[in-house]
Amino acid sequence: MLIFAAIDTGPTQSKEIVIDEDLFYAIASGDKNAFCTLYQQTRSAVYTYTLSLLRNQADANDATQDTYLKIRAAAHLYRSEGKPMAWILTIARNICLMKMRQQKHYASFELEEDTPALDFDQIEDLEDRVVLETAFRVLSKEECQVVFLHAVTGYKHRQISELLQMPLSTVLSKYNRGLKKLRSALEGSL
Repeated sequence: MLIFAAIDTGPTQSKEIVIDEDLFYAIASGDKNAFCTLYQQTRSAVYTYTLSLLRNQADANDATQDTYLKIRAAAHLYRSEGKPMAWILTIARNICLMKMRQQKHYASFELEEDTPALDFDQIEDLEDRVVLETAFRVLSKEECQVVFLHAVTGYKHRQISELLQMPLSTVLSKYNRGLKKLRSALEGSL
């Protein structure tokens, strides 16, 4: 009910994911438990973010897995700046952008395939599943990113602006427009 609660109650109720930065140093030294802890704390946010970028579950799963492989390999490069989730999501974003460039390159050689329908069966909470399905149906790609970054990771609008490299006013506009669309669609389905 994490996503539904964040969408339903608006911008004041989202909860930011807090990560102990020492986990990166432990991961760099080979601590498997630290890696598992980081994965457990952040996997939902990373997967939701990659899904909002790629809009394909298989690709989002691959990008999420690649993100954690990169984190494990590059943990020694982490520099404490007080923004560990931003570092993780930047890695995820770069992996997604690489994947999109590869797909664009291969799309010119392959026949256009139907995009598979998104399947949210892995989301156990029924309300969260309904919100996700509705969001991917009615929101633009950027609105989805902004709304989910705020709802799932608890990012402030300024942090989202920095991560997505968008002006703050654009982030606020996309967030408010996305919430209105989402609320309207959800009220219509009740």
